[in-house]
Amino acid sequence: MADTNQNSLAVANGAVEIHGEDGAGNTEYLQFVTFTIGAEEYGVDIMSVREIKGWSETTMLPNTPEYMRGVLNLRGLIVPIFDLRCRFGGGFTEVSNLHVVIIITVGERFVGILVDAVSDILTIEAGEVRGVPKMERRVDNEFLSGLVTVEERMVALLDAAKLFNSKDIDQGQEAGKALQ
Repeated sequence: MADTNQNSLAVANGAVEIHGEDGAGNTEYLQFVTFTIGAEEYGVDIMSVREIKGWSETTMLPNTPEYMRGVLNLRGLIVPIFDLRCRFGGGFTEVSNLHVVIIITVGERFVGILVDAVSDILTIEAGEVRGVPKMERRVDNEFLSGLVTVEERMVALLDAAKLFNSKDIDQGQEAGKALQ
């Protein structure tokens, strides 16, 4: 007799998808690393996260976007570090040793995002993700791929590819290489 309870793990569009078949159909699960910026909670696809580290000083570079804090040498790899609070129009983050940098991949490139704190790893069913309402409420709406309600809080899911254009990332990496 064949086992009808089969599970498989797949990566599609950068998201972890767990497919479980129990005779009633498939369920897809997505996983996100959640973090805070002020009172807001955001999530980024766990498959794009490469490392989470405490804040350390960066090397400032000339002629870079105001939301770029500088570059960091991460074991020989020059990684541009972006201040998400500033990227979302909330001003510069006054960093302390409590702040965190999440190293993510955007396409083939590594980028660091400065956040206040990492919250959790969130596993949700794909059907729980809701679209972002079309309104001109905040500048960060264009960077969102969806919204999800977890208990009594709302988590905004970021689309890392829309957060930074390749010019910003390339500019940071090239200028960092020139410093070596």
